Amino acid sequence: MLVSKNPVETNKYELIVSVPANEFEAACEKVFKRKAKQFQVPGFRKGKAPRKTIEKLYGEGIFFEDAVNDLAPAALENAYTESGLEIVVRPEVEVTEVSKENGVTMKATCIVKPDVTVKQYKGLKASKDVAPVTDEEVNAEIERMRNRNARTITVEDRAAQNGDIVSIDFEGFVDGKAFEGGKAERYSLTLGSGQFIPGFEDQIVGHNTGDEFDVNVTFPEEYQASELAGKPAVFKCKLHEISAKERPALDDEFVKDVSEFDTLDEL
Repeated sequence: MLVSKNPVETNKYELIVSVPANEFEAACEKVFKRKAKQFQVPGFRKGKAPRKTIEKLYGEGIFFEDAVNDLAPAALENAYTESGLEIVVRPEVEVTEVSKENGVTMKATCIVKPDVTVKQYKGLKASKDVAPVTDEEVNAEIERMRNRNARTITVEDRAAQNGDIVSIDFEGFVDGKAFEGGKAERYSLTLGSGQFIPGFEDQIVGHNTGDEFDVNVTFPEEYQASELAGKPAVFKCKLHEISAKERPALDDEFVKDVSEFDTLDEL
């Protein structure tokens, strides 16, 4: 129930909400029945100990928190309605008292809809800023839409080229010895992405599915692994698969699939 409603700041009220002792007691009893099986009390089978025995062993407030959590939502909602306030954000709630004798008392700090006095507004003017959009920006966005809706296809009739996704095995050697972290199987690599050290991806371009070949590179002087920095390396590679992104045709059917428009001109 709502005990009091007091303004504390502009657009802010403090509500005092209480739950009577009898309702709080009933809630504690429900919690006890719900959780009795969780308590192991000497001299009683599990779940068979009386409530008073459990409270004596674990403390009088053992069921208080759950009881408050069960009661608070409805009690607060009723108080908000009774207050008649237009509350615009979730109130901050603090439990200020919990006891068998007095029940539960809560303080809810509420932000309410402000009172506004409308003064002279006729004749007001506002400027509208319109950001220009260039043909280049429009075309770039359309290309991004095509890329997002591209499908990946397996390429079998040509050699690998920049932009392709290749599946490769590789193992790296420096001074004729394999080095740690230089080996992988069926690694997926987008050619031209710059993911590997300079020169590696370029030497995969031009190879076909099934090719086995060497890639000769030199690690950069500032390479993070100091034992490899600046050294020439040979990677023995096998190309398992070439895939490519196939972008949809730029036509009305594509536009219908990806937008609310029916034609390319409308898009």
